[in-house]
Amino acid sequence: MKQFSKIILAGAFLLAIFAASVNAQSAASSPATTETVKAATEAAAPVVAPIAPALFHIGPLPVSNSIICTWIVALLILVIVRVSTWNIKLVPSGMQNLLEVLCEAWEELAGGVLEPKVVRWVFPFATTFFLFAVLANFVDLIPGVGSIGYGIRDTASSLPFAIHETHTPFFRPPTSDANLTFAMASIFFVMSLYWAVKYNGPIGLIKHIFAVKVETTKLAFVPLFLLFIFIGIMETFSILFIRPVALALRLYGNVYGGETMLTMALAQKNIFWSVLLSLPGYLFETAVCVLQAFVFAMLTIAFVGTLCTPSDEHGH
Repeated sequence: MKQFSKIILAGAFLLAIFAASVNAQSAASSPATTETVKAATEAAAPVVAPIAPALFHIGPLPVSNSIICTWIVALLILVIVRVSTWNIKLVPSGMQNLLEVLCEAWEELAGGVLEPKVVRWVFPFATTFFLFAVLANFVDLIPGVGSIGYGIRDTASSLPFAIHETHTPFFRPPTSDANLTFAMASIFFVMSLYWAVKYNGPIGLIKHIFAVKVETTKLAFVPLFLLFIFIGIMETFSILFIRPVALALRLYGNVYGGETMLTMALAQKNIFWSVLLSLPGYLFETAVCVLQAFVFAMLTIAFVGTLCTPSDEHGH
């Protein structure tokens, strides 16, 4: 339990730092683009701006409202795990019991897909991803997040549900910022390749992807070999590009869309309609927050499973 808690602490810390660095690089690499976007949306912008605005700078590093919430979520995980495992009891109770149940549940889930030695590699990361993602998603449901800030909020534009760019919220759900979700997907990408090479070996991984995986006769070997080469190329493209992008965009799109929906509902001038529209939205988003965090973590396990499968159990 202590070793696992250290992995969670390190994982949460790395996610926060990595997301901040990705955000800084994206802001610094295209200042002209940022200025163009700001100029184009100054008169009227979407309810939730796709680019998280910077609140202040630490040297060259812009700190956006989503990074602030990322740090808060990471700190919350650090405190919860540290307090829960400070004095481990033989008969767990309270938060220690909850963490142990969570660990055991994810270990069993991973064990249903992966063999034992791969489970030991993957399940701590999958559990960390789930914990971090679900808490980061729940930030979307906290009243005031996305609305409390500085500047003037003006909904008098001719466009429906438009605001002026001068309004900057203090807080924004971390996973509604594509920088964070791509940082999480990048961590998975690096670790999945590391585990694949560790499990198969460099040559074994190439064989795993491109080799003919069915019994065949000498006459049928050549066309099957060409077929599996083509399949291997498609699989390589999936491993290098499609899987990380799908992981990042699935989580980002769902949370960003949910935040936009809630903001539109709460922006109604009539308080009755505002409450009537937002209540089912909050219920729906609560389910989405948990489901998308679960899907993200389970996909990391499933994707690793396709790379770390014994040669006699290939399932393509």
